[in-house]
Parts: sequence; C-alpha cells; structure tokens
Amino acid sequence: MTGFRSGGPPGHGPGSGYTPRRGAGFSDGGHAPGGRVPGGRADRPDADRRSRPADRPGPPRDNASAPERPRRPTPPWADRRAGPPDRPSAPSAPPWARGGRPPGRHVGPPVRTTWPPARPAGPAPELGPDEELIAGRRPVEEAFAAQRPARRLLVTPQRRQALERIVLHATTLRIPIVEVEGGSLTALAGFDGHQGVAVVVEARRFASLDDLLARSIERAEPAFVLVLDSLEDPQNVGTLLRSAEAAGVHGVVFPTERQAPLTPAAIKASAGATEHLLLAPVDDLPGALTDLHLRGLRIVGSDAEAALTAREADLRGATAIVVGSEGHGLSPAVRRRCDLFVRIPMRGSIGSLNAAVAGSILLFEALGQRDPGARPATA
Repeated sequence: MTGFRSGGPPGHGPGSGYTPRRGAGFSDGGHAPGGRVPGGRADRPDADRRSRPADRPGPPRDNASAPERPRRPTPPWADRRAGPPDRPSAPSAPPWARGGRPPGRHVGPPVRTTWPPARPAGPAPELGPDEELIAGRRPVEEAFAAQRPARRLLVTPQRRQALERIVLHATTLRIPIVEVEGGSLTALAGFDGHQGVAVVVEARRFASLDDLLARSIERAEPAFVLVLDSLEDPQNVGTLLRSAEAAGVHGVVFPTERQAPLTPAAIKASAGATEHLLLAPVDDLPGALTDLHLRGLRIVGSDAEAALTAREADLRGATAIVVGSEGHGLSPAVRRRCDLFVRIPMRGSIGSLNAAVAGSILLFEALGQRDPGARPATA
C-alpha cells in the first residue's frame, strides 16, 4: 500500500509528479497557509481577489479536474471612447464649448441694432443762413404734416427709442438723421424743452396782408385776423399762436421790431401751430391796421375801462383783434386806430390777466359768435 505525506492532498503520492512549493507546509486540512489552494481560484488571473471570511473556510476542492470557465469576449464599445459599431461616434466637442469663442458668433447679451445707422453723437451742426430749427416732439410732427422741406433730423441717443416713430418717418422721407448731444441741442435751440428731437428746415416764408384776406375768401368766411402789439415773452407769443390756429383765424400780424422773435421756444409753445398759420410781419403796425380798416375789417382792442364786454360786442363780421404787450398794453399809435374796445369781466381780486390768456378769451368769444356750432375745445 502506497502511502503519502501526512496532510498531502489526495492523488499526490510518490511518483505522481507533484512537488510542493518551497517553504510551503501543509496542515491536516490540506490547505496552504492563508487558505490558498494551489491551482484554485486564487491562482487564476481572472479570479476574484476577495478572500473568504476566516470563520467560513469552506471544504477543500480539487480545481485541477474542473474545466476552465470560458471568458466572455469584450465588445468593441466597452471602451468609452468608441461608440457602438451601428452608431456613428459622437463628434468631439468644439473648442468654444470649453469657454472659448466660436468664429463669427456673438457671445454675451443681445445687441440692439438701429436702422438707419446713425452717426456718433457729437455737437449739433450750426444752422445755415437759410435754415430754421423746429424743436420739440409735437412741433416736429406738425412740420412733417405741413410738408416743410426738411434738411436733417437731430436726435439725442438717450431719447431715440422713444422717438422711434419720428425717426422711421424721417427715414421714409430720406431725411438724414444726426445724433447730437443733449447739451449741444439745448444750446442750438436756446431752451431745454426740446424733448431730445429737432428738425432743421428751410427758412420760413412769411405771408402778406393780401395772403391773409385771400385765405378768408378761399374759405368763404369773414376775415378773422389776430394782431400782436409788441409782445415781449416768446411763451406768450407761442400760446397766442396756438389759440389763434385753434380758433380758425386766417392769419397773424405782428411788427418786425420791439416784438419777441419767433424762436424755437415760441414754436414749441405753439405746439406746431406756426406750421399751419399765415404769419405776416410788418414794419409799420399802425399803418397795417389802417390798411385793414380800409379793406373792411373792424379793429377791436382790449381795454379794462371799455363800456362793452366781449360778449356784448358784435364780433361776427370781418374783425381784427389786437392784443397789447404784457407791461404797457396797447401802444398809443395802435390805440388810435382801434374802432372798438371791449373788456373781459372779472370778479376776483386780480385786476388783470396774462396777455396770452386775455387774447385767447377774445378769440374764442369771437369764434362762438361767428360759428355757434364749432366743435368743443380739448385741453
């Protein structure tokens, strides 16, 4: 009977070709120190490296006779850098995906573009000898409505978006648009109420007395004229021109001297009424009143001591209403040419009215007598 060393595994007796590793001793259980079995799972390259718990060593097993488990082939897409064979591989990220900037593409907040492209804001160009400035949103719109020949539109960049309709209208008319600084536009207009917009137009063409009377004949109405006697405040001038246009006068007569000029501030106060009125400047105002009297107009002046009120007087025929200056009223030469004086009744403690207010009251009193069916006024 062939024997074997104590503790050796079965089938490894003398002549079996088995040679234990150097320094490896066997215990009665037939396990190598640490629980390793030669030829077992621990010696295979694909074996699970986790060791069994020490309290559950398990029975000994002969792995030499067990067939080797076939390995599962590794698919080509196991590599994360490659895709499945039936799907195209994902393109690599563009350089701008890591924080760069793609060529020809804007990165950042959207940019607002305006059309037509305006010049950089700068100082307002000076006016030529044959040019006039109209400033303010409403006066500019009225200048376009009256078809005044425009040279260029001046706009401040801060107000351009609010004035988009005017800018588009100017673009349609092929009017050059120039962006100017607000301070430069204020210096050019002479006041700061321009609202960020102004238009440069050709010089105004003034009318004559014959033009005023021709308009009354064209409308088949008795002549209705407003006369300004040396007003000093451009705001009062503009307000009276606005009231005159609303009351339907055929024209306005004023002296060329000792009279507030027709500045952009006066045009702004008129709300663009100057673009629809016939304005007749005269060198000799008393002589012009005499001429109107000879043509059948009655000259009506305002006087606080007059016997008749404006409502008691008859203002239905051909009439020229005269408004005196703020401080001195009617001049002596103009007073001598008046055919009738009227007063405005008052009950308060203030004994006088502003020149623009008094003239507006007389104009609309005359309108009420001439045309009772006139449409009501709006503020």
